[in-house]
Amino acid sequence: MTDLSSFRDSIVAGYTFKGESFPLGAAVLGGQVLGGTLVNLPLRTMNRHGLIAGATGTGKTKTLQVLAEGLSASSVPVLMMDVKGDLSGIAAAGVPGDRIRERSESTGIPWQPSAFPVELMSLSEEPGVRMRSTVIEFGPILMSRILGLNETQEGVVAMVFKFSDDNRMPILDLKDFIKVLQFVGNEGRKELEAQYGRISTATTGTILRKVVELQQQGADSFFGEPSFEVEDLMRIAPDGRGMINILRVTDMQNRPKLFSTFMLGLLAELYATLPEEGDLDRPKLVLFIDEAHLVFQEATPALLQQIETVIKLIRSKGVGIFFCTQNPQDIPASVLSQLGLKVQHALRAFTAADRKTIRTAAENYPESTHYDVDSLLTQLGIGEALVTLLNEKGIPTPLVHTCLRPPASRMDILSAQELSALVNASPLVGKYRQLLDSKSAYEMLNAKLEERRADEEDANQHPGERRTTRPEKTTIETILDSSVARQVGRTAASILTRSLLGALGLNGGARRRNRRLF
Repeated sequence: MTDLSSFRDSIVAGYTFKGESFPLGAAVLGGQVLGGTLVNLPLRTMNRHGLIAGATGTGKTKTLQVLAEGLSASSVPVLMMDVKGDLSGIAAAGVPGDRIRERSESTGIPWQPSAFPVELMSLSEEPGVRMRSTVIEFGPILMSRILGLNETQEGVVAMVFKFSDDNRMPILDLKDFIKVLQFVGNEGRKELEAQYGRISTATTGTILRKVVELQQQGADSFFGEPSFEVEDLMRIAPDGRGMINILRVTDMQNRPKLFSTFMLGLLAELYATLPEEGDLDRPKLVLFIDEAHLVFQEATPALLQQIETVIKLIRSKGVGIFFCTQNPQDIPASVLSQLGLKVQHALRAFTAADRKTIRTAAENYPESTHYDVDSLLTQLGIGEALVTLLNEKGIPTPLVHTCLRPPASRMDILSAQELSALVNASPLVGKYRQLLDSKSAYEMLNAKLEERRADEEDANQHPGERRTTRPEKTTIETILDSSVARQVGRTAASILTRSLLGALGLNGGARRRNRRLF
């Protein structure tokens, strides 16, 4: 048996699975594409997460496209973070050409142009389904992690949420959060200290500055109502294919804190909402996070720890997470170790630091007798990658140089007219279009403080007069008894727990919520 036939046999054995799978491409050895020797990806292990890495221009985006198409065709919904704005073409059929024909013939994988069911989404004013969350649904622990607070400051935020619950004042957006912080640090501080403990104005001032920093990255457009329901990410199109949800976040590169806020909140809600499933035949949802360094670059150690915890546990909910980045070192080692599928495109070696990065990247892959991995990492062509994954038994498959199949959808973006037509046809755009401004903590505190100031002015103008024999209410009692509070009390009363961190047992006494996060 020749080395070539032995290699073919090892790839066929390593990438043939009992359950349903789809082809990523064909194996390559010695520069020869072995047509028909396929590198398949098993649906059963797609909840074990993954990494797509490589230098700019090596084909990472097209790899994302191929993976999303394969999952959608297998009835698996997908959420893709479109940071560069070049994924919308999935909604249109591909255009035949010489390169596509050559790639199809060399890999032995038939190519048929196809458009896929797509839903465009947005965190800002871009056209598409608006994704929002309320502050109260994020909860005190998650908000503290996002703001990078210390233990003392976290305690004050927890007190703010407790005060909000006790007095039926929902904190829906950041102006609500700021108003309550200002109240507990000023007008209501003395009254609150008797019930909740000492409150430092310096501490509330620091928290306020952190919230303002978040506002400066556009968080006001994210926090509010109506909250997005994660079930809307897991729709199946009428033809049986999974919906590909493309979140357009082209304006997030200069707003990393908002992007990481959204991502951790989304993962928290998915974990809190979905039931335990174990290992399914196919995942319920797969997330692709392009430019993944945006999630980690401003994350505190505490936040990184929570992200690692999420990655470890959310797979049991049937959710897979794939990070896409230029350099594998952009992903913390604690997270990288949790990723089962690795698709490594070419890396560039221009400097000593680049060569060190390549050596480190090579160490992340199984040893191979067929490839000089260090050298090959700099020689891979466009649309080629080194691939390995965990099989159904959790064992790494052989490392294989892969020539990837071309996407069946368009390898270019939609026109403005096509984008508009796609958005107008969406059944979800109308559901989430209108921003609601319910009466909440901001309005309630302003109204009650104004009422109290009017009472004090009246008392000063008519000293000695008692208009009632009933003891004067404190500000807090006034708020608690207000009719406005009773009207919106259902909002706070329906929330039984606040965050993923509580659901994981990291917050003593945390309770399961029944209101949706987004």
